[in-house]
Amino acid sequence: MIAKIRFLTNFIVIMALTACATNSKGYRQSDPWHAWNKSTQSFNDGFDKHILKPVATGYLHVTNSAFDDGVTNFFSNINDIGVTINDVLQFKLLQGSKDTLRFIINTTAGVGGVFDWASNINLPKHDEDFGQTLGVWGIPSGPYLVLPFFGPSSPRDTIGLIGDALMDPITYVSIFGGFAGSAAAAGTSILDTTDYRAGVMTKEKVVEEATDGDRYDFIKNTYFQHREYLIYDGNPQDEDDPLGSDESGNNNSDN
Repeated sequence: MIAKIRFLTNFIVIMALTACATNSKGYRQSDPWHAWNKSTQSFNDGFDKHILKPVATGYLHVTNSAFDDGVTNFFSNINDIGVTINDVLQFKLLQGSKDTLRFIINTTAGVGGVFDWASNINLPKHDEDFGQTLGVWGIPSGPYLVLPFFGPSSPRDTIGLIGDALMDPITYVSIFGGFAGSAAAAGTSILDTTDYRAGVMTKEKVVEEATDGDRYDFIKNTYFQHREYLIYDGNPQDEDDPLGSDESGNNNSDN
């Protein structure tokens, strides 16, 4: 199995700042692996600075916007397979039907997902993963955990990465495709990672300004805020309602 390398340290901060800065409460998550997390974050930052960012910069120099958009749409379309499965696992059946239709339209009319026609007919992209599904099922996140290459995570979301890999057809190309399949899957994962990193290049200044201080704690707190936002579809449960309520809408929301 070849897991996609997702360098999320900066991306998670960007997503939280631009999409889910809806409440400012602190997240008092236990941090028993603080030493590991700090050293791994430093490793990830170094990897990004010296390898991933230069590669992404070169990628942007040799491609035009149309090609870059096509690559982004292609991988987004593959991701919609896992999104749809997680819709069903979270009992978001209406959203699941729309995401199924979105995948069919973009795979056919969109030439394998290169063109995102579905978004133009009110079938927007959704963000669902198996880590969110486990959260919807009531499984606690556990302590903060920084993974090499992947960035901010938790024990629950680490298990979620395995589930996401099992929902990714590229995984099976790698397993059953022999040497050629493994090579193709590796190349695809590298392209996906490069495109992913290139996509957040223009927003780095926002991250640098926002993390001017205790960068580690800021990323940790923002990560948990972002994940809670996703699990509860923008309506995080109230601290005074630890068991949650029907008002959270995480089981029947149609984002």
